[in-house]
Amino acid sequence: MIIKEFTYLTQQSLQSSTGSTFKRTHIYELLAAFFDFNSYAALSAESVFTQDSEDTLMQLQQDENQQLQLHFRIQQRCTELGYSDEIVDTVLTHLHSSITQSHIGVVKVSDLIDGMRSDSFYAFEYLEWNDNEISPILLDDLESSASKNNQLSHYALALINATDESEDEETSNDYWYKQEQQGHVLTGATKEWADIYKKGLDKAKKYAFHLKEAARLGSTEALLDLADKFDDPSFFEARHERVDEDPLRVSEIAEALGREEDMKFWLIIAAEKGDIEAIIRLIEEPNHDNLEQCWIWIYLAQMLGTDLTKDDYHAIHENGSHYDDDIGGPMYVDGRSGINLNPLNTAQSAIALQAAKELFKKI
Repeated sequence: MIIKEFTYLTQQSLQSSTGSTFKRTHIYELLAAFFDFNSYAALSAESVFTQDSEDTLMQLQQDENQQLQLHFRIQQRCTELGYSDEIVDTVLTHLHSSITQSHIGVVKVSDLIDGMRSDSFYAFEYLEWNDNEISPILLDDLESSASKNNQLSHYALALINATDESEDEETSNDYWYKQEQQGHVLTGATKEWADIYKKGLDKAKKYAFHLKEAARLGSTEALLDLADKFDDPSFFEARHERVDEDPLRVSEIAEALGREEDMKFWLIIAAEKGDIEAIIRLIEEPNHDNLEQCWIWIYLAQMLGTDLTKDDYHAIHENGSHYDDDIGGPMYVDGRSGINLNPLNTAQSAIALQAAKELFKKI
């Protein structure tokens, strides 16, 4: 089911039960009022419909005050749309029933994006419907919103279509897909593998399309992902100096693109936020000739609880996790040697220490 089907069925149900004629556009307005939006345009500007049984039931389990507010909203909207007060109770009952039976809910697209980017369970509550399939209503509403040049909807669709299939699986499925393209009739597992690969190709095309559209419409997150996945330098050429992104990740993307100045710029931002790895990289930079600045980083790290002048070695398992005696098995050593810098004189050291304190205050 998509939202158009849902509104059509709701329209037919209301017309049958009230004897009144309802415009389809009015059903959208009543749904918006039900979910506490002033209009369908206001809902569409930031949110989309979805299907989620638990969330929908939570929205519908209202106390007496909330029920009165909902009744008032529906009554007000019916009046604005030209319907009589006599049918308000029937409209509300049918809306409640239809929404409950179809598990209709509303989610902000920005929340959906934040959830997917952080791999939080919150996002997957809205994404998964039946058998781990994404809600058709959600997908359709996102597609509709994206067709109207909504950058957030384009970016959400890009994230939904992102894939992390392993290279070995891609190579294996690619072989059977090409066999089928050459006219070979596949059955059983080989047919399934070919179909999986084709589905992956379709997702990859959608991912690239929606990512590029989101970037074109000004999404800094999409521009950064373009740099990461497609070596597109537009993000750095536009000098996006403050984004809601891990600056260390941005520096690594810049490094992969061979943009040394941008890499250093973002490493400094990461270091000033207290990222120890960024601090170490800045100190160990091959062409670093500013001894006082190095000591500023050393002092800052100490204030953050890490003494970089001391060795830091520890035992790990083969997978890189800290070694656990209870688990046992082969033991490996990981870590780093302490950083050995030439000392500063007393005056220089005092200046560097004060600069570090100022940075620490900002953190």
